[in-house]
Amino acid sequence: MNILFDINHPAHVHFFKNLMWALDNRGSTIFITARGKEITTYLLESYGFQFEVVSTIGKGIIGLTRELLLHQREVYRILRKNEIDIVLSIGGTFNVHACKFLHIPSLVFTDTEHAKFQNTVTFPFATKIITPYCYRDNIGKKQIRYNGYHELAYLHPNYFTPDASILDLLDVGKDEKYVIMRFVSWAASHDIGHSGLSLEMKRKAVKEFSKYAKVFITSEAPLPNDLEKYKIKIPPERIHDAMYYATLLYGESATMASECSILGTPAIFLDNDGRGYTDEQEKVYGSVFNFTESREDQAESIKRGVNLLESENIKEDWRQKRQKLLKDKIDVTKWMTDLIINYSDSIESIR
Repeated sequence: MNILFDINHPAHVHFFKNLMWALDNRGSTIFITARGKEITTYLLESYGFQFEVVSTIGKGIIGLTRELLLHQREVYRILRKNEIDIVLSIGGTFNVHACKFLHIPSLVFTDTEHAKFQNTVTFPFATKIITPYCYRDNIGKKQIRYNGYHELAYLHPNYFTPDASILDLLDVGKDEKYVIMRFVSWAASHDIGHSGLSLEMKRKAVKEFSKYAKVFITSEAPLPNDLEKYKIKIPPERIHDAMYYATLLYGESATMASECSILGTPAIFLDNDGRGYTDEQEKVYGSVFNFTESREDQAESIKRGVNLLESENIKEDWRQKRQKLLKDKIDVTKWMTDLIINYSDSIESIR
């Protein structure tokens, strides 16, 4: 089987990498198209994948639309050239129309309910839409639900073992507390209308957290000079090691909040829309704290962060939350592998 993975974000590399290796080991031929965004290509290279960059990120509605058309054109070319049998992606916006035109099955994974534009232009053309159980919306007959989260595809203990050498790279002691703060660029189509944390509140959070722990910042957007000194300086592929040993994650990334829930690290997530999975992680496991972007919630979230940093047994408490989550959820990569193999067998039987 010739299988194309359309990778449009660094998180997609993590999500699909174990699946791509598993399918390759089972005899499938893997093709990868990539969007030249942030560290996406760096991660693909670091994991040894061969890929083709077919577009670079557009800015604003006009730029994103232009990029969408270019990306689809290039995907169409690659689909025809390589006789692709099935296409997998997260979001799917950049490939489903080409797939539909060529009658090639497209399996779209998503966990982001408020990506209204993306979902509107994608779902009618996708063959199957695959979501976690906790996804808020009922999409209809195309929807396949599974009992897990995207992040379990690469952070499940079957695939991820934390490496304590990250502490030396961060220059922190074994029992020293540290915080990772994550700021996003708000450049995605589903981020239009969002502003996130104000610069004032970012500075306040750094000041308050620094009283109890070492602070590291990872940011998609450039940082002002006074915050630049807090920028985390580790290879991007080591970020999950850093998150595992961290005392707290604070910021605007739903993905990183969910990752910390799985890794056993407290997470504070700020977003007006939230996500079905971070809602579940707060209500069922108590491992994530969700706040809006309002000024009042920003201030309250900093207080919550301080309270967590003042706790003595916080990591042990979250390890227990992690064990409960892992007991409840599935190995997502294994589930996806079985799904794709069975889907491929169905295509072969039709032929």
